[in-house]
Amino acid sequence: MGKETLTITDNRTGKTYEVPVEHGAIRAIDLRQIRVSDDDFGLLSYDPAFMNTASCKSTITFIDGDKGILRYRGYPIEQLAERSTFLETAYLILHGELPTRPQLEDWIYHITHHTMIHENIKKFMDGFHYDAHPMGILAGTVGALSTFYPDAKNILDPANRQRQIYRLIAKMPTLAAFAYRHSLGMQYAYPDNDLSYGGNFLNMLFKATELKYKPDPVLEKALDVLFILHVDHEQNCSANAMRSVGSSHVDPYSAVAAATAALYGPLHGGANEAVLRMLREIGSKDKVGEFLKKVKAREALLMGFGHRVYKSYDPRAKVIRQTAEQVFTVTGRNPLLDIALELERIALEDDFFVNRRLYPNVDFYSGIIYQAMQFPVDIYPVLFAIGRTPGWLAQWQEMLTDSEQKICRPRQLYIGSAERDYVPIEKRK
Repeated sequence: MGKETLTITDNRTGKTYEVPVEHGAIRAIDLRQIRVSDDDFGLLSYDPAFMNTASCKSTITFIDGDKGILRYRGYPIEQLAERSTFLETAYLILHGELPTRPQLEDWIYHITHHTMIHENIKKFMDGFHYDAHPMGILAGTVGALSTFYPDAKNILDPANRQRQIYRLIAKMPTLAAFAYRHSLGMQYAYPDNDLSYGGNFLNMLFKATELKYKPDPVLEKALDVLFILHVDHEQNCSANAMRSVGSSHVDPYSAVAAATAALYGPLHGGANEAVLRMLREIGSKDKVGEFLKKVKAREALLMGFGHRVYKSYDPRAKVIRQTAEQVFTVTGRNPLLDIALELERIALEDDFFVNRRLYPNVDFYSGIIYQAMQFPVDIYPVLFAIGRTPGWLAQWQEMLTDSEQKICRPRQLYIGSAERDYVPIEKRK
């Protein structure tokens, strides 16, 4: 067996270089030695959108897109969705191992007792216009928390980091629910620490005049599963934002605000809304075939199919599809589900889509469940942000404790003008 190296011959100079290969990758900095002259900066790799560049080593999430595998810390997502809870999964993501019973009880206690927010945060929220998007409010208010917890700047102290992690996981649902209630002009419903994580969030969203809100256990479990499915997903856009902003050693609230802003985009956290619009436009099950003909003719877009990483069926989509059936026993069957199932059936039998490896992704079914649970479309990315918060924090903490990581500062290929002299305005053509 040969050495774990790559031999590169530079045809410009005829020189040959041997570059080490580790974990199936070479270090981009090793290309710097490849030069055509002494004053040459050295060879760079050019990779728009990081299509084939690893920015870090990680032990958090493993994805095999060709085989449709997603694992958190080695545990298959299917097992966690079926047998775990969101808070237990959050512990796993952040600590690397499943908790013992005392560890889990301590973890849940600390998160449960950090759910309240400072009353001045409510005043801050009141400053937003009545029709402000809940995701915009969430991004603004989570960033503002850094001013309420100045100790958060001490990010290199593990005990202090842990305290901020408790606070962020606990307060994100409170901020999200308050943002939603603000958009409706409703008074805020405070956290109820007798309820589960998901149950308490439903309470803060939907409590009206009842003295004690009692969430439906089926919907409570479904929400927990949806949160689990969104906990982490490798170096996606918002996780990359969390690491990049966090690499400046800013406090975690500011970094989470940046990650939330990245998630706000329709290409990331807003994709399931586009699926709903598509299904509504199709209108009925018998029109699916006609719609797919338009897709193949490039006259329409097929939303919720395909993924940058997955080239087979997204394992999260399979879990959500099963969860949808349970939700509809409580809410009644969403008519959009029949359109979605027919769309999936025909697409997975059509060579046009199969050859292009276009399979349903997590966004294809999640919006249908959210709609059945009476969540308005504007809050869909907010739900995503709540579930993703432990993953963001795990990525941030791993980045801080990785001795190889420095402040993020990508290189560029400058292709602009060479040096030129300033021309006075009266002489310009």
